[in-house]
Amino acid sequence: MPAFSPASPTARAWGAPPSERYERLAAPFRPLFAKIAAGAVQREVERVLPATELGWLKDSGFTALRVPVEYGGAGATLPELFGLLTELGHADSNLVQALRSHFAFSENALVHRDPQYRERWLTRLGRGETVGPANSETGDAKRDAYSTRLIADGNAWRLEGTKFYSTGALFADWIDVGATTPDGVRVMAAVRRDAAGVEVLDDWNGFGQRLTASGTAHFREVAVKADEVLDKEQRFAYSPAYLQLFHIANLAGIGRAMTDEVAQAVAVRTRTFSIGNADRAAQDAQILAVVGEVRSAAYAAGAIAAQNALALERAYQARQSPDQEQAVQVAELEVCQALNIAADLIINAGGRLFDALGASATLQPNALDRFWRNARTLASHNPRVYKARIVGDYAVNGTPPPEQWKIGTV
Repeated sequence: MPAFSPASPTARAWGAPPSERYERLAAPFRPLFAKIAAGAVQREVERVLPATELGWLKDSGFTALRVPVEYGGAGATLPELFGLLTELGHADSNLVQALRSHFAFSENALVHRDPQYRERWLTRLGRGETVGPANSETGDAKRDAYSTRLIADGNAWRLEGTKFYSTGALFADWIDVGATTPDGVRVMAAVRRDAAGVEVLDDWNGFGQRLTASGTAHFREVAVKADEVLDKEQRFAYSPAYLQLFHIANLAGIGRAMTDEVAQAVAVRTRTFSIGNADRAAQDAQILAVVGEVRSAAYAAGAIAAQNALALERAYQARQSPDQEQAVQVAELEVCQALNIAADLIINAGGRLFDALGASATLQPNALDRFWRNARTLASHNPRVYKARIVGDYAVNGTPPPEQWKIGTV
């Protein structure tokens, strides 16, 4: 079996598809996923940003999956979207992370109540335009305000400030920037990445997800149109769970990728130990059990992601009903319950896989360490340390999960 197979997840025992049409929806993308996977190790070793591969995804229509068909998209459901994101994470988890904020922006455009805003952005997204983030700030960043400022300029605005963790913005056509207005309102302003005064740097130096361009973005007197500014609180209600499920789906994809690579390495390995159980690692029961543990972790993470996606779909379907608040809370709780388990499964498997191989598996050209590094980095984003407490507080006291949470100093 090759290190990456474009065969359907169902055929490879990763689980049933999320819908009857899923295989038809996924089929055009799978050769592209295989092509992306073929260069994943080389990109990692040589630190080559996947700008070309992201261009392929844009051209294929992948970035418009949630956009309605009448605007040029695929009209995918959330379970279908997260199934495909897991498959993309299987090919290269950097690409899922780089597109996380783009899909969140797309989701917000899809459900936004302003028909003109919705029409304008769904048209742009349907023709393949992408959006990157510029939200988080370092230093003495406040929880209730951005240091980045939106300054009145006649009937428009000017943007001034610096951001970090602008994941994927370097590859995007637009950047969605968090800022504070003169009267203290937190807003999001959309600007072209190639606009005058915008500078996006590739200075991310984390040990994982190295190819997501998650670095600094500067905005110096950037002109902003008035109709491209939204109140921060207008974000879609289920966005916290949505953004966290991106990590879970991506972790499941990482699990599938590490399963393929360790299985392939064991299959072709000719050297073994005298204290082993067979002349070849491929027939050694203990080695096979290690590979089986890694695969089982990947399967479980994928099943978790699929179940969480159903909860998010219910929240989406309830967006204009009296049941929306409860559906959003349930989706958030389901993701909170799942996040730590899925993360632990893949983080542990990323270290365990080396027990199936010899010391040569640690050589840098193999890049097998990228699975643990990437999984550990994804699991650091959420912050997952609080999730079990939130779930326990609900179970014991009936306390609903918090709404949109913020990071920064008081």
